[in-house]
Amino acid sequence: MKQAKISGLQLFYVILGFMLGTTMILGLGAKAKQDAWLVILISMLCGLILMGIFTQLSAYYPEDTLVEMIPKIIGKYLSFPLIIMYILYFIYSAARACRDFGELIVSTILVGTPTVVVIGGFMVLMIYCLRGGVETFGRMGEVVFPTYIFSLVAVWILLMGIEQFELKNLTPVLGNGIKPIVKEVFPGGLNFPFGETVIILMFFPFLNKMQNVRKVGMSIIFVGGILLAVNLIMILSVLGAEIFTKDFFPLLSAARMVSIADFLERFDALIILMMVTGVFFKVGGWTFGAAVAISQVFKLKQTRSLFLALGIIITPLSLIIGSNFVEHLEIGFEYFIPYFLLPLQTIIPILLLCIAFIRKKFNL
Repeated sequence: MKQAKISGLQLFYVILGFMLGTTMILGLGAKAKQDAWLVILISMLCGLILMGIFTQLSAYYPEDTLVEMIPKIIGKYLSFPLIIMYILYFIYSAARACRDFGELIVSTILVGTPTVVVIGGFMVLMIYCLRGGVETFGRMGEVVFPTYIFSLVAVWILLMGIEQFELKNLTPVLGNGIKPIVKEVFPGGLNFPFGETVIILMFFPFLNKMQNVRKVGMSIIFVGGILLAVNLIMILSVLGAEIFTKDFFPLLSAARMVSIADFLERFDALIILMMVTGVFFKVGGWTFGAAVAISQVFKLKQTRSLFLALGIIITPLSLIIGSNFVEHLEIGFEYFIPYFLLPLQTIIPILLLCIAFIRKKFNL
């Protein structure tokens, strides 16, 4: 498997698309109201530190994925349950991304269509791509990601041209103090989406030039943070803080307000295109990570059949993780982020780096 390689630019496209994924559509930092964009910028700074941890782990074990380096750091027996936790985390996260996608599509352009049909059809295409290997996924990133950015920039330009666009909606800056911002950054903003880039540890060994690891990783966090912050500034300038905090898909609501000469309307199709593109990277990243992890733990020679099995698991799982979309979001923000993402994406990598440093320092 490790003979297949991707370039630094391909990895940049794939993981940046993965990080942005569904994040652009959802209202991050809503409890900070007009200061939501500050939540993203502060989270980005913390995310750069996290990426520094991930890249240093990769520097210590350049030929290993996350599930291969864990046994070398903490031993064979302690590592097995931890690796299983990471595999389950990858699968569950893929299911959550599919549910976000399914709910948006069913509530907008395919009203009345069973969610299972939307998610199932998407997973068929996703599996077909992933069975081509990491090189195919990387090349798809080169083709698909520019479409994502083009759609995003087009939406921003359209938003700036509407009557309701007012930068004064961002004021007063820090009007509610620093406390709401800190509460949104820790653990929410840090772990979603920046902490999710821990998946990059499953891709680093496939990079054709390992000396680019740190450059690619840091660029992903920085560019992604700036894009997310600008996106929130655009949304807040159109909707205002009150509407922003109550809307499930604020970017979609903002796009629906665009009207050119009362003739060109319904630009929310661009948001749907972005969602499809973003979920492609999101679900693809999680599914690829889970398949590679399973194949390495159980010493399997190939992952092609694993992708099919994971698709069969992820599709129904995405439907049962919440009885409705509100419950799905509540489980994610109230339970999944603080009790699962925080340990797996932040605490455990820090501990692994500390142990790895001691091992390297004293040749243990």
